[in-house]
Amino acid sequence: MGQKTNPIGFRTGITLDWKSRWYAPKAAYGEFLIEDHRIRDYVEQHLNRQPPYAAVSKVEIERTRSDVRVVLHTARPGLVIGPKGAEVDKLREELEDLVDRKITLNIVEIKNPDLDAQLVAEALAEQLKKRVSFRRAMKMRCDATMAAGAKGIRIQCSGRLGGAEMARCETQKRGSIPLQSLQSNVAYGYAIARTTYGAIGVKVWLYLGKFGEEVAAVAPEAQPHRGRRRARL
Repeated sequence: MGQKTNPIGFRTGITLDWKSRWYAPKAAYGEFLIEDHRIRDYVEQHLNRQPPYAAVSKVEIERTRSDVRVVLHTARPGLVIGPKGAEVDKLREELEDLVDRKITLNIVEIKNPDLDAQLVAEALAEQLKKRVSFRRAMKMRCDATMAAGAKGIRIQCSGRLGGAEMARCETQKRGSIPLQSLQSNVAYGYAIARTTYGAIGVKVWLYLGKFGEEVAAVAPEAQPHRGRRRARL
């Protein structure tokens, strides 16, 4: 059997940084860990699972002696900030009530959502909820990601695909995915599509190149046109 591991956990501390960056005495470590989980869960439930659907892919947390700094990586920063910063102020107050500490919020925009594994997985899960053909949806996501400049992508869907009686696993792959090389920047995303006939798990691996040598994202206007070929006269 294959010995499989999470690509993010495999690289954390070697080529990837931690998502929570702080030190704590032994007595406070458990409390801080629970606070981090509460913050991430609150952001997930209130920004991703219900309107405004802000496409937050990653939450980073840093701590000083009294303050907590939360960095939200989102593809739709305007929805998180709101008109004149009203929404972000409201979110900060709610998080301060949740953990009873002073919180500083930073919003970081994700320039190209097609090169973020978590957002690709979430988008595919949303399509599966709308009963889109899973093979067609997977193919479209693979093509869009490769056109955006990725060096490789692998998508795996597991569950009662298409409402079939027996659950199965389907995989589509483009390019190369060097999972065993720690120098390879492989992003990983996981999402669940809760359909009327059961839950479908979506896993996405994205290869962006070696660390320090990642390819720049291709601008939408520079991507090749995928319309019909014009007949030669």
